[in-house]
Amino acid sequence: MIRGNRPLLLSLPHDGCEAPPGFAVRLTPEAARLPDTDWHVARLYDFAVGQGVSVLRPRYTRYLIDLNRPPDDAPLYPGQNGTGLCPLRRFDGGPIYRDGMAPDAGERQHRVATYWQPYHAALADELERLHRLHGRVVLWEGHSIRSECPLLFEGRLPDLNLGCVDGRSCSPALRERLAAVLAGQDRFSHVIDGRFKGGYITRHYGQPQRSVEAVQLEIAQCAYMDEATFEYREDLAERVRPILLRLFEVCL
Repeated sequence: MIRGNRPLLLSLPHDGCEAPPGFAVRLTPEAARLPDTDWHVARLYDFAVGQGVSVLRPRYTRYLIDLNRPPDDAPLYPGQNGTGLCPLRRFDGGPIYRDGMAPDAGERQHRVATYWQPYHAALADELERLHRLHGRVVLWEGHSIRSECPLLFEGRLPDLNLGCVDGRSCSPALRERLAAVLAGQDRFSHVIDGRFKGGYITRHYGQPQRSVEAVQLEIAQCAYMDEATFEYREDLAERVRPILLRLFEVCL
């Protein structure tokens, strides 16, 4: 956690790439590359600290535990394909674990207590601290995903996917101002509350009636990196970052 002094918290729950001892050897060769990581999102948002924004990011891969899923593993999008709290398959549909290596119920519970709960405790504490300081706070969920992922959605994903849980996780005024920023640029395609309306964190912590607002931005990775090699592309990223900066200015 990097603590700032402005009423904005940037959460990056799928940014982690580390694995605890003994975990990596249980993965299939394809999964060991961690292809479903939200690659380089911390680098993409590295201007946030200079703005006085608090930043929370995990150490460990989402394959260990998905911090943006509910602790009871209830589906976020009933009737649609998805991945769970301790996922067993990759976004391309292939297995994460070698045969016989998947976690059992006891191990899943241990992961919730050891990794999920501390992240959410830190997130809740920081939101409360910033709310006490300012009387309001915005939680920004920073995510990215491959632009084409047939298991989860058809066709190509828009470049910028803003999720406000159909307007329930933030005020109408904030939603409209953020939408105006996206509509005011013509470089990237965008959608609001499309396929990705917001994960567990956005849904659980967004309480606009208390002036605690939450927004998720899912960025198609082709907008700032090479999706095949996972390489960060500064020439692409420098086109996205000014828009992210404007979105943050609106929140602040």
